[in-house]
Amino acid sequence: MTRVRRPHPAWLVAAVAFVALVGAAGFRATPSVLLHPLHAEFRWPLATISAAVSVNLLLYGLTAPFAAALMDRFGIRRVVATALLLVAAGSGLTVFMNASWQLILCWGVLVGLGTGSMALAFVATVTGRWFVRRRGLVTGVLTAGGAAGQLVFLPLLALLVRDHGWRTAALVVAGSALLVVPLVAWLLREHPAELGLPAYGATEVVPAPTRAGGAASRALGALAQAARTRPFWLLAGGFAICGATTNGLVGTHFVPAAHDHGMAETTAAGLLALVGLFDIVGTIASGWLTDRVDSRLLLGAYYALRGASLLVLPGLFADSARPSMLVFIIFYGLDWVATVPPTVALCREYFGDAGAVVFGWVFASHQLGAALAATGAGLIRDRLGDYALAWYVAGGLSIAAAGLSLLLRRRRPDVPVPVLVSVGPVARKAWSYRG
Repeated sequence: MTRVRRPHPAWLVAAVAFVALVGAAGFRATPSVLLHPLHAEFRWPLATISAAVSVNLLLYGLTAPFAAALMDRFGIRRVVATALLLVAAGSGLTVFMNASWQLILCWGVLVGLGTGSMALAFVATVTGRWFVRRRGLVTGVLTAGGAAGQLVFLPLLALLVRDHGWRTAALVVAGSALLVVPLVAWLLREHPAELGLPAYGATEVVPAPTRAGGAASRALGALAQAARTRPFWLLAGGFAICGATTNGLVGTHFVPAAHDHGMAETTAAGLLALVGLFDIVGTIASGWLTDRVDSRLLLGAYYALRGASLLVLPGLFADSARPSMLVFIIFYGLDWVATVPPTVALCREYFGDAGAVVFGWVFASHQLGAALAATGAGLIRDRLGDYALAWYVAGGLSIAAAGLSLLLRRRRPDVPVPVLVSVGPVARKAWSYRG
């Protein structure tokens, strides 16, 4: 009798994580389509609204390393379910706001904390626990789900804003996040050892690590050690520029910039959705390449190509989607977050068992760059009347990020990899090394 071979449970965990990332991505799509409606209704300056986006982006990054440590301490399921509830609350409460500080509280604080708890450190945690083989590919798929989900929501949200108002769009996003909570609570497993199985591609069952002590001490301890190394600052510097040129600038200001040139907001939102679709292809391909090609070379190529595309973007805006703009959208979409799989791989290479938490801090720099770019581009638009300078600065910075990536050196086999472990009767955190 032929036995049917069941797929490894790691694939179900990855599928649930993918759905959670897409569900949380809905609210991250709203700022670019709500900038003008909020400005029109409340008469708040674009710089003020952009500042709320900046708080969101900053907390989205700063929460990530602590969320990764909390997942180690309390479990992935609890952290992700709580994060989805925060996203739903932040999105739903915006319908009652009447002052700009309330926008900052809802958009910035609540949603920033919620989405930050399901940021790319969540991806690194899931792939680090459940996959040995295909790790780069799965990292690419999950990353594409979060980033592309944000952009694919845009046409729907733009139509809802146009036909039913921005409050309806905010409520739809809140409902989407709530719908994912039962799925996470039911199906998201913590560790393959719970099922008595090895990770996918491994041959031995590795016991789930016991994490005594606080999540904050683990996160800060990882930062303290990583910050003493050259690779950390090169990775963090490059990823800060990555955030500035994606979420901070294009994700937040592309639709308003296109509208400035006479393009309908629904058309511009559709173009960003196309970026999301091509991002799926680009990021999955990047994950596949990360399993086969030196990650340092990949990062250098990605950043250099992104810089070149941003330098030509100001001349492509028009009142309609012309072929030259479509070429940009396809090219930029393939490169949107293709940087994530090689960056995760390099954090694991340089920092070993602490790689997911260290990547959380690298991702925090990504969101710091995004926050600065979101506010900076809004100020440029308010002062100069257009976004041209913002695109040129972003292009130059991307080329600089390529240089930072190429300065990374391959870790020699004889150099030990740091592992954050618990030692002593009080579970004091310390760094040990494995060769």
